Amino acid sequence: MITKRIIPCLDVDKGRVVKGINFVDIKDAGDPVELAAFYDKEGADEIVFLDITASHERRKTVVDLASKTAEKVFIPYTIGGGISRIEHIREILRKGADKISINTAAVRDPSLINRASKIFGSQCIVVAIDAKYKNKDFWEVYLNGGRTPTGINAVDWAKRVEELGAGEILLTSMDKDGTKDGYDIDLTGAVTSVVNIPVIASGGAGKLEHLRDVIKYTGADAVLVASIFHYRQYTIREAKEYLKSEGINVRI
Repeated sequence: MITKRIIPCLDVDKGRVVKGINFVDIKDAGDPVELAAFYDKEGADEIVFLDITASHERRKTVVDLASKTAEKVFIPYTIGGGISRIEHIREILRKGADKISINTAAVRDPSLINRASKIFGSQCIVVAIDAKYKNKDFWEVYLNGGRTPTGINAVDWAKRVEELGAGEILLTSMDKDGTKDGYDIDLTGAVTSVVNIPVIASGGAGKLEHLRDVIKYTGADAVLVASIFHYRQYTIREAKEYLKSEGINVRI
């Protein structure tokens, strides 16, 4: 049985972890490296850092985040935001990150996915997809931290990134982000049904039942969680013990 992963997400802005609702109304939630180290000790399976303004501000992700994290965190971690070139990927992986996440650059230059997966291995390349509901069976892909619509259907784009060599998809529902009223089951299920690579469901976790539902009803391989952990509503241990009691295989 496949083990499902619980992954705290640390949205980073100007060196601090922040959390918003629907990609706006941002509030401070702590120091990224210290928070990641805390989640490591708590039993998280992986950590994801997303520099949420890097693409929009046309600046490179803060590379020293990777090296500082490597000193204190011993579980796999992913860094994304503003990564647009092979040299960026190489530098971040060399500093200690296990994976990189690309979004805006992948849409603008899909060949980056293919080139990066061939050089570093597909297991290192996560493609993040930020999507907003438009109409029946169509969720539109957005770039630049949710600021720029593309006209691309997220389901079609998910199939394409798999073909190009991505090892994993980080799928965020912009409609559900920060709302705490549950993951987007329809969007997540639509994507998991057309790809064979792991899909991380993101956006909307407000209670432990939400984690259970998106795993059970969509086949998501992992859940990305922010607010309910950052503000100590639940511990990772509590989340894992609950999922295990619901028949979901997790690492405790």
